[in-house]
Amino acid sequence: QVQLVESGGGLVQVGGSLRLSCAAPGSIFSFNNMGWYRQAPGKQRELVAAITSGGSTFYADSVKGRFTIPRDNAKNILYLQMNSLKPEDTAVYYCAAVSGVIHWGQGTQVTVSS
Repeated sequence: QVQLVESGGGLVQVGGSLRLSCAAPGSIFSFNNMGWYRQAPGKQRELVAAITSGGSTFYADSVKGRFTIPRDNAKNILYLQMNSLKPEDTAVYYCAAVSGVIHWGQGTQVTVSS
């Protein structure tokens, strides 16, 4: 099992920004895809943003124009840059990496207060 370590969650006001980090144990290029999911209370886990090893990106409609998914190839870290945060962005955010199977991080809480 690959251990993904997330950090960067917290409490932020509406309109603020946060950057989540996901550290991988080896080269992030060893994964076919990496991404960020989130799960709000009482809701299903949903894909927020993803990036392929080739650099193609996907964003959920709800975060387009506000979130980006950059990565630091040298440090093997995937980020989720979240700007213009809204209360509906409140959720536990999970990093995921796919290499045949999907590996999950432990999750980090993001709370946006109005």
